[in-house]
Amino acid sequence: MPLDSIRSLVQADLDAADRFICSELRSDIPFINDLVDHIIKCGGKRIRPLIVLLTARAFNHQKQQHIELAVAIELVHTATLLHDDVVDNSTMRRGQETANKIWGNEASVLVGDFLYSRAFELIVKLQNLEIINFFAKATNIIAEGEVMQLLNCHDPEISEAAYFEVIQRKTAKLFEIASQASTALTNYTPSQLTAMQHYGNHLGIAYQLIDDALDYSASLEQLGKNIGNDLAEGKPTLPLIYALRQSKTSEAALLREAIKTGSTQKLSEILEIIESTGAIKYTASAAKYHAKQASLALSAIPHSPYCQALNELTNFVVERAY
Repeated sequence: MPLDSIRSLVQADLDAADRFICSELRSDIPFINDLVDHIIKCGGKRIRPLIVLLTARAFNHQKQQHIELAVAIELVHTATLLHDDVVDNSTMRRGQETANKIWGNEASVLVGDFLYSRAFELIVKLQNLEIINFFAKATNIIAEGEVMQLLNCHDPEISEAAYFEVIQRKTAKLFEIASQASTALTNYTPSQLTAMQHYGNHLGIAYQLIDDALDYSASLEQLGKNIGNDLAEGKPTLPLIYALRQSKTSEAALLREAIKTGSTQKLSEILEIIESTGAIKYTASAAKYHAKQASLALSAIPHSPYCQALNELTNFVVERAY
């Protein structure tokens, strides 16, 4: 099912979330409004708030708290992107110049902090201690994941296990909170809360795996950023880790040197090595495994069009080309 079809099921909620974002992010400081407007216009797939809205509806949530929760999740995600782009010296995201490229690193970091603080204001307004605890722990874990990734940069000896530890913290945790916290808004059983936690965790891992595969297989137009961007940042993601393990000595030496230096001068050769070793296929297979685990977790919740849409989302995540 295309993403637009999945979104259509909760389109009214998504529209309400967009309106809420516009109203909640207004500041007395015009510069903040300019930068935030740029971020909003750059769009994105809004997968995380979509998970919140679909999950809440799947558990028959009838109030409006899921709108505020969806917005809080998106604000946290956007804040991490602003900070990531500064750390990675990124200049392109979603086909547009990054905020740090336009306004500088200092402004991007500070506006990222502004988005974080607004997100926690929204979470506190929900007056749900369980959700507050989820968020407090999750943002800490996400920050740890970012630090771990930074420490792993330019290190060609990183293991597959270390890579998965990073993406579990850096990416999957926010997916997990999206499904877990929205379940906590409803009348749920402990087993259902655990099931939705597993759903979000596995879906997030699958999502990041496909992201990392696309970095070596998609086009600039599809991806919205330069191919080989992870390599340029010295990030040893799964396609590179697997290719290193499977390649000949001379090829492995080339990959190691590229990771150490962050050089994309021999990108065409590196792409050939990744292709010839089956690294993209291996990464995609790992993503499909985690998407399947996410789908299996949904057996614990009542069947409904919203549950079906959550299931279809697992298919979209692994089949997407952007």
